Amino acid sequence: MSRIKIHDKIFEPFISAEEIDRAVSKVADQITKKYRGRKPVFIGVLNGCFFFATDLMRKIDFSCEVSFVKVASYVGTQTTGNVRQLLGLDQKVAGRDVIIIEDIVDTGNTIEAVTEIIANMGAASVSVATLLMKPKIYSKNIDIEFVAIEIDPEFVVGYGLDYDGFGRNLNQLYVLSQAQNLKSDEDMLNIVLFGPPGAGKGTQAIKLKEKYDLVHLSTGDILRNEIKNETELGTLAKSFMDKGELVPDEVVIDMIGNCLNENESAKGFIFDGFPRTTEQAEALDNLLEKHSTEIDTMLSLEVDDEELVDRIIKRGKESGREDDKNESVIFNRIITYNKKTAPLKNYYDEQGKYHAIAGVGSVDDVFDRLTSSIKS
Repeated sequence: MSRIKIHDKIFEPFISAEEIDRAVSKVADQITKKYRGRKPVFIGVLNGCFFFATDLMRKIDFSCEVSFVKVASYVGTQTTGNVRQLLGLDQKVAGRDVIIIEDIVDTGNTIEAVTEIIANMGAASVSVATLLMKPKIYSKNIDIEFVAIEIDPEFVVGYGLDYDGFGRNLNQLYVLSQAQNLKSDEDMLNIVLFGPPGAGKGTQAIKLKEKYDLVHLSTGDILRNEIKNETELGTLAKSFMDKGELVPDEVVIDMIGNCLNENESAKGFIFDGFPRTTEQAEALDNLLEKHSTEIDTMLSLEVDDEELVDRIIKRGKESGREDDKNESVIFNRIITYNKKTAPLKNYYDEQGKYHAIAGVGSVDDVFDRLTSSIKS
């Protein structure tokens, strides 16, 4: 297991799926020994208990009934201490043995309220089975008879537990981390190099690659290489290009994924030409997360439009490229770039990773600004 990111928080691997399964089996055996032949009612407390309840019920081999209720005591990563009204209980519990299924017991506020309500409905007995318990902060007198795993007072996600709605689907448990990023290798450097046509991005990418010993991933080069080598992805990409269509993002992401797999020992990557939209940036973040890393910084070379036009026209005279000689065509390219990339700048700015770099001056001057930003 590797670090994961949910919303703005980083979580570390905590308890594996195999460990959880063994702990659930232990609780199921204890319940079976006590309640065999008594047909108890299991009442799961939603939302967090659904993983635990499902696995627990599969390991119980006697007749029983299952129902679910809903309360809430968490907002973000902090317990509010305020238990809301019990909702959804339509099972008859009078005269019955009841086993409440919880995902986690910390202070005990929730389980105290649920237990009291069910006891007042005439249950013959009320027991509690919980996946996790935090004994160091438990403050109630109710006996928590069946505990799968005891943990310290830390915030965990996975296996039904969430952080603001996300993380419940994870098969294992993760604990809130003090780390600031996802990277398993803290020395790794991943850069998105950004800039309009004529900003000097290609020149600076080469210099950054050499200085930091990075792998330069240009989507244009990746596409051409895949097509040249007639790979499955290259053939697929070519089928779109032959029809005059853009290569779908998922195909490009798969190609980048192949490059990451081929360079597992790399000291980092420069992403050049990708992402260009917020959707692509999100897809790249998801891909990098699978590789236990993330983007460190988005460096955007900023050059005013008039300067860009002058540079491109000069380049066109030297290279002979017709599209670099027509001033109106050049302006349209710059306008299109600005419109499409503004949301992407906002995307990285919200993550604290967007850094505007003045792109006017000598090549070395601009490079010094880039490296200074990386150091900071």
